[in-house]
Amino acid sequence: MHKFMRAVGLAGLQGRGALEKLLEYCVQHADEREYIKNEDDEVFAQFTKEFAPGLGVVVYGQFKSGNHFIYEYYYPYIKSESISSSEDITVEQHAATDSYAGVCDDPRVGITMIFYLQNMMDYLKISENGQKKTTGTSVALSALSTQGTIMLPIAKTPNQKRLLKKKRQARTKLVSSARNGDENAIESLTLDDMNIYTTISDKILKEDVYTLVDNYFMPYGVECDQYSMMGEITDYRLTINTYTKEPVYILSVKCSDIDIDIAINRKDLLGEPAVGRRFKGNIWLQGHIIFPEKK
Repeated sequence: MHKFMRAVGLAGLQGRGALEKLLEYCVQHADEREYIKNEDDEVFAQFTKEFAPGLGVVVYGQFKSGNHFIYEYYYPYIKSESISSSEDITVEQHAATDSYAGVCDDPRVGITMIFYLQNMMDYLKISENGQKKTTGTSVALSALSTQGTIMLPIAKTPNQKRLLKKKRQARTKLVSSARNGDENAIESLTLDDMNIYTTISDKILKEDVYTLVDNYFMPYGVECDQYSMMGEITDYRLTINTYTKEPVYILSVKCSDIDIDIAINRKDLLGEPAVGRRFKGNIWLQGHIIFPEKK
């Protein structure tokens, strides 16, 4: 069973029989159905079943003779309504399945973000028309988590918040310039990193690391679309999975000025969420690319 099914409120499923019953239910009672035919006239279909607003399971497979549907894979999802990044996206197919990964190089994060592509059918239809470039796009990022902790915020005055915002904006500009080959920007970033390392090395002897680090976003484990992160909660809600009646938290988290909606089963979240507090946990990053003709 998919590791992150519990994140959308399906932790109570036990055994292969329960999973097959769920997938059959998703296909028969799908809220969205999308079809595409390949060059060999084979028909592929994607069935989406929502179990709470913006939360559900996608089943993908192929129609054989006699309109017999055989599923190839499935995955849980959470959709986000907020734009996370407007940088250009690169899309690559996974080696083992017909699923796809998106690659976003946003200078605000400092690393390349790789996410599981949710609207694969939209991309395939565009590619089918000979438009394979994904320039001029934006992406709404979301994530599923099976382990998370709520942490108190770092106290800041309004003036400190303004200064931090200016510093983040200046650093983002430096990163963009450095990627374009600006040697002065590269030198400035190197000096900044050395100063930060020295400051933290001195302070960490007497202070807790989470009073020094406000947020972070870094790869986690061996899979390229899984990350460990910490960010500020800007909004949250508790929803109920209509299939299992399990409660699920939807957290809107801002990390390095990037908005990500995160779904986590209430039993997997340690602490009580609130606006201004921080979420720390491991996530599976997903993304919905908004193509120019879809805007």
